[in-house]
Amino acid sequence: MDFNLTDDRQMLADTLNRFLTEQYPVEHRVNVAYEAPFHDAALWDQMVELGALYALAPEQAGGMGGSGFDIAVVFEALGRTLCPEPVLGALMASRLLAAAGADQEPLLTGACKYAVGISEIDAAYELDQVATVATGAGDAITLSGRKSTVYGGQVADVILVAAKQDDRLGVYAVQAAQANITGYGMMDGGGAAEVLLDNTPASLLIADAQEALQDAINAGILALCAEAVGVMDVTHTMTVDYLKQRKQFGIPIGKFQVLQHRAVDMLTEIEQARSITIKAAAELGGVEASKYASMAKNMIGRAARLIGEESIQMHGGIAMTWEYAVSHYAKRLIMLDAQLGDTDYHLSQVMKTYVA
Repeated sequence: MDFNLTDDRQMLADTLNRFLTEQYPVEHRVNVAYEAPFHDAALWDQMVELGALYALAPEQAGGMGGSGFDIAVVFEALGRTLCPEPVLGALMASRLLAAAGADQEPLLTGACKYAVGISEIDAAYELDQVATVATGAGDAITLSGRKSTVYGGQVADVILVAAKQDDRLGVYAVQAAQANITGYGMMDGGGAAEVLLDNTPASLLIADAQEALQDAINAGILALCAEAVGVMDVTHTMTVDYLKQRKQFGIPIGKFQVLQHRAVDMLTEIEQARSITIKAAAELGGVEASKYASMAKNMIGRAARLIGEESIQMHGGIAMTWEYAVSHYAKRLIMLDAQLGDTDYHLSQVMKTYVA
């Protein structure tokens, strides 16, 4: 298998990395990620103009990509700068719109911001436990329930909501202006929302949406894994640079063999994480996509925690300060594990695939 990027994907990666490096230095990221609306609206528009969202959608839906590898390229670039823009919600919405055969031009051009509401307080990950209810038909459909941790929901114009009607799980489009939405900043920056639906008007997008929702979740998991690879790569580079500069007993601490071994262990974990992400990207949309998405999320959750903790320990006290970039990278690595299922949950999902 050729693991090199195609020319088009390499061009996309180079363009995004250059744009985000120039426009999203960590100081700017920290300034915008922790205060409403928890992203930079002006830079979001610029990123959309670059065509970043088009890489998330297939050609038949008006995009220019949509494969697992296209998604991985975009989100690894986002991870390298800790970019807090609401791209995850746009990706998952694009998968659902594609499954419905719906027009994606408003999403891809940035004319309309989308988010996806699946998780609930009592149904964090399992689709069969969704309790939000849809009633009515045609133009008289309403939804009642509560959706938690809707990524990008704090700035969304439309929220695609998973809800049940007669025990059938569907996807419904809700205008954000007609729902009760409480936006908030996540612990590591970026935004999400709680969405309260009380006989809220909605329109049916997909009547039988079990497979489409799982595909959207798998795509979201892949995106988080690719983002984690980008975050880990930069964190490791910053740590190695620090080991070369920080001196103790008159020599750089990178000369100490025990720290060299720990830095190599970090690199080994990153390369394993990269490999499993490539496998998950290759399987996206296939019959074993969920299995490999869970494998990737489990392995990367453990690797990300190791990289975050090691980077802080080898930097020492400076890594705990708000002003030093490593502290924000380490925080993001820890919090990535909590999104769309943690290591324990995904380990249980992998184990289920081996039960006869």
